[in-house]
Amino acid sequence: MALVVFSDVHGNLPALELMLEHAGHADGYVCLGDVVGYGPWSNECVDLVTALPNLVYLEGNHEADFVRGRYAGRNPVAQQFFDVCHPRFTRFEEISTLDTSHHRNGFTFAHTIDGRYIFPDTPIGLDGNYVLGHTHRQFSVRRPPFWLHNPGSVGQNRRYIDVVDYMTLEAETMTFSPRSFTYDVDLVVNEMRSRDYPASCVGYYAGKPRRG
Repeated sequence: MALVVFSDVHGNLPALELMLEHAGHADGYVCLGDVVGYGPWSNECVDLVTALPNLVYLEGNHEADFVRGRYAGRNPVAQQFFDVCHPRFTRFEEISTLDTSHHRNGFTFAHTIDGRYIFPDTPIGLDGNYVLGHTHRQFSVRRPPFWLHNPGSVGQNRRYIDVVDYMTLEAETMTFSPRSFTYDVDLVVNEMRSRDYPASCVGYYAGKPRRG
């Protein structure tokens, strides 16, 4: 059974559409959350994700913030993004009852653990095999006797803003394969400008390094 595992779309519809095209046929999908926020297309991204067959859609911190009605962090730019995106969002019913974890063949899938940013070198004791999002960085590391995978971010790569990251999973053997490609992130930047995003928000995307 071939699955696509992805996370952190963040309202980036062009990246999401291209990711699904790039991945090709899949028997199912696991979304680790944060489909909403930041980008201009939170509604459309929720619509597309929730229409996927055999979908597991887990709650990310941004879904939780949207349902709660306030941004729970302290980053002023992230607050500005929330102030733009939340009033325009209407798909609350679709994100209000999401699970926070999913268990499959000895692995726990979740957005993160205890709200932490967990990178390959983060000192954290694992109690099992995990597949996490949240950090916007793609990696697979062995923490004997466990594995820790992160598919990276579809819509807001924090190393190169024009890169889409995700993973494919052969579910019978629990074999994860990283996938990535570049795309035209100016599609997002220009849409932000057309929707009157604050300059600091536009600059957050426009000013980040690009691989392409």
